[in-house]
Amino acid sequence: MKKNTRKIMVTLAIIALVSIFTVFTGCQKEQGTGLIKVGIVNLPPEESGYRQANVEDMNNVFSQANGYNAKQTNTGDNSEQIAAAKGYIRDGVNYLLISAANASGWDDVLKSAKAAGIKVILFDRAIQTDPSNYQSALLSDMAYEGNTAVEWVLKNVPKPIKLILIRGQLGSAAEIGRSAAVLKAEKEGKLTIVADGTGGDSWSLEEARKVVEAAIAAKKDFNVIYAENDGMAQGAAQALAAAGISFGKGGKVKILGFDFNRFALRNVQEGYWDADMQCSPRQAAEISGWIKSGNLPNGIVYQKEILLDTATITDEDVAKWGINADPGKGVVTR
Repeated sequence: MKKNTRKIMVTLAIIALVSIFTVFTGCQKEQGTGLIKVGIVNLPPEESGYRQANVEDMNNVFSQANGYNAKQTNTGDNSEQIAAAKGYIRDGVNYLLISAANASGWDDVLKSAKAAGIKVILFDRAIQTDPSNYQSALLSDMAYEGNTAVEWVLKNVPKPIKLILIRGQLGSAAEIGRSAAVLKAEKEGKLTIVADGTGGDSWSLEEARKVVEAAIAAKKDFNVIYAENDGMAQGAAQALAAAGISFGKGGKVKILGFDFNRFALRNVQEGYWDADMQCSPRQAAEISGWIKSGNLPNGIVYQKEILLDTATITDEDVAKWGINADPGKGVVTR
């Protein structure tokens, strides 16, 4: 009888130790499957080449083969994203990953997740909330991206600088950070914004083209286009080409984009565009590493990102840093 009692006590002690280890490492798993349950709230892949790569990266890393039971919701509507997050909280996920369409409006759902013991990890985009409302964030520093891009404009565009600003989705962390640097430079008298438009919630090539077409029709004088993603830079270039306005290396108008799509980097390499600012979509592997190790950082971790222009870009840069399909060296995407 004593032996059986001792065995039961030892077994219970082992179970208790395992439970304590699981809680303290944070690598909680779904009962019955042994999989880590993850809910991912993201934007739709149709938004841009960047988002396509980001969505694929999340799906590839947070797979059943890698030990996850993960679901991903993709929508550009902030209210739909919040509803999806609430659904994942009800489902009892272990981790909730969010790339928000809009930086505001998330306080209640983040507090609900925290109350339910769910670890919230932001990726790609910041949310305007108290840092205590989430565990970790792996982000692109949008303010740094904007400042770096504007520094390039100030150094490389002939004075006086007359700029067309083509924003992304208004109110998104990316738009706020990338636009702020331009607005600050104008306030300081370093450049003039002659047209200020947006590609809309979908960061649309077509809408960006319309912004430039309207500026041309209004006989605006400009010498640089600051487009907040590569697709919108492509739309801007199409408008210039249709109007017979020279651009790129040696042209009247310089074009700067964001995201590092390989087609965009090849355009920069060929001098069709002038520069591109990196925004890396590859956050999934690092976040998975945090989860598997149980070592989640507190607060924000920023990714390191760079700007490349016609004078500095190499084939190695395109291969190492670029995202999505490579059209090939010497190929211009118009």
